[in-house]
Amino acid sequence: MIVRHVNDLLNTEYDVDTETWASTRLLVKDDGVGFSLHDTTIKAGTETEIWYKHHVEAVYCIEGEGEIEVLATGTVYPIQPGTLYVLDGHEKHLLRGKSQMRMICVFNPPTTGREVHDAEGTYPLG
Repeated sequence: MIVRHVNDLLNTEYDVDTETWASTRLLVKDDGVGFSLHDTTIKAGTETEIWYKHHVEAVYCIEGEGEIEVLATGTVYPIQPGTLYVLDGHEKHLLRGKSQMRMICVFNPPTTGREVHDAEGTYPLG
């Protein structure tokens, strides 16, 4: 059994802060459960280009408002508490935080917990 509290991971290698987002990685590849789980904050007034070409990501918004734009189609979806989106087609997208958003994110395959987006907006396959 794995039992953790998010506060125990703050200011560790599993607590990553960037210009547009911050993420505490609650479960990672080394935990051996087949997926990773992140508690992520999207910063207000930001836009991040992302492309998870190696991962499927499911995202559930629990706080704040923003939107996701699928770059291939230009389709924009609003995000608010209770919204779930899944990047099951590895869609390249823009994630915009209108206000600070708190998102719970699940990745398959799991991440190592120390990733940041590369120049393509991608996490490396770990």
